[in-house]
Amino acid sequence: MSVRHTGFYLDKQNAKFMGVCSGVADYTGWSPFWVRVWFLLLSFPLGMGGVLIPAYLITGWLASPKPRELYGIDEEEAQFWRGVRRSPRATARDVRSKFRDIDRRMGDVEAHYTSRNSRLSNEIENLK
Repeated sequence: MSVRHTGFYLDKQNAKFMGVCSGVADYTGWSPFWVRVWFLLLSFPLGMGGVLIPAYLITGWLASPKPRELYGIDEEEAQFWRGVRRSPRATARDVRSKFRDIDRRMGDVEAHYTSRNSRLSNEIENLK
């Protein structure tokens, strides 16, 4: 089974209780500390604990743990996948733009080395 980089997973490695807050933090790119603070602020003082605490427990029970393969990715790749989750269309547009730029630069390199370059030709002739 392949790993989905765009899915929500419980982050058991950074978990304090069930890994839900650390999973939300990993999914959104926020700090786990602030996700936990917001959860506590919304749960108890505002009286939303009747909704958030059962939702937390159900999520902790139903969600899958984060696959081992996803723990080794670097921050740049993790940031890329967060962008895919937020806006797949914009991410595809950015990737296409980067490939067009790479293609253009490769074309420039190819044109430089295949054009008549007298200095390069003289250096090659001197090597013979």
